[in-house]
Amino acid sequence: MSGQMRDYEAWHGDYDNPGSGLRWRLRKVQGYISAVLDERVGPLELLSVCAGDGRDIIGALTERGDASRVHATLLEIHPVISERARRNAIAAGLASQVEVRTADAGASDAYRDLPPADLVLLVGIFGNISDEHVQQTITASAGLCAPKATLVWSRGRGGTLLDRNDAVRAWFRAAGFTELDYVTSERGHRPALGLVRYDGPQRPVPPGQRWFTFTR
Repeated sequence: MSGQMRDYEAWHGDYDNPGSGLRWRLRKVQGYISAVLDERVGPLELLSVCAGDGRDIIGALTERGDASRVHATLLEIHPVISERARRNAIAAGLASQVEVRTADAGASDAYRDLPPADLVLLVGIFGNISDEHVQQTITASAGLCAPKATLVWSRGRGGTLLDRNDAVRAWFRAAGFTELDYVTSERGHRPALGLVRYDGPQRPVPPGQRWFTFTR
């Protein structure tokens, strides 16, 4: 890691600001989650990488009458924030549907006992890691996906010269993903969200790999 790591407990407060980029991102992600649930029948396996306090998945499931068919695994390394996610799931009556693990989501060993997911969230990650680690994580994420799984990713575009999302979208294509949607906002750090479908073969998750490390 390099530089000063941000206070992620305080950072989460911006989700409650109606005009913030984080609030826009949250609503869009929840919309994607609901759309996937609408399109698919039967049991669904969800996975959120660097899940924070889980308000995207928990919020989306709280509004549905079919949440019982979903099992979601949330990985979050920050112990205070992961405990908050557990409390949020319990308060929403989703303790049986939402499993929160305090784990390093940047290490492949965190996923070794997880089933392939029908929906994977890579939200709030790519803007905090190096381009090399972004590409590495995209390639590795194929191993987290069930056949035809949907994946949601995010990356703030910052200033015009900082917008690397054309490269991110190309890396997903190279890894076997088909883009379904890409949306942007001019709020805050100009957030963007991508929605992709994995059309490649089932891949194993190799042990002992470091996919990414946050730098801020």
